[in-house]
Amino acid sequence: MRLTGRDLAAIRGERTVFSGLSFALAGGELLAVTGANGAGKSTLLRLIAGLLRPAAGSVSLDPASEGGIGREVHYISHLDGLKTALTVRQNLDFWRRLWRGGAVEPALDRVGLGGLADLPVGVLSAGQKRRVAIARLLIARRPLWLLDEPATSLDAEAEARLGTLIGEHLAAGGMAVVATHRGLPLAPTATLALGAP
Repeated sequence: MRLTGRDLAAIRGERTVFSGLSFALAGGELLAVTGANGAGKSTLLRLIAGLLRPAAGSVSLDPASEGGIGREVHYISHLDGLKTALTVRQNLDFWRRLWRGGAVEPALDRVGLGGLADLPVGVLSAGQKRRVAIARLLIARRPLWLLDEPATSLDAEAEARLGTLIGEHLAAGGMAVVATHRGLPLAPTATLALGAP
């Protein structure tokens, strides 16, 4: 599988966020997207996921999926996307049913939240909420992970777990694009610096 971005441009309001942006990523590779706040890291991930249309250029995933690139992607934004009134299990069970995925408990164990499945998400710490969001990656296999600041609020142990999960995903032939303003828990294959001269 190969992900390719060709001459991408994004406009927000009247401002060009980036233009002429190209990259390529193959199975087993990790692309780190860096840059200052407002450089377009989150915008690029949304373009790849198909949530935004580029002002110019194209994104392709080969071989192409019948359902489009969105069927091949797990996208975790800088927001956790959790319903705080629901339990951890209820939040993850929604995605399990939608994706026809596997069991919730093993995913929670992998992110270090075993035993917390029946707590309301609203009582969790910021780092625990982030780990619930990361657990969604493990419920159903998808080859492309798009992660926006995935280590936000994580302590050192949880960040190391995240590195292990990404590493296992890559070793199985998956790909990852990670937007970050700090180092990653494992070395990227390539780095794309937005806003660089």
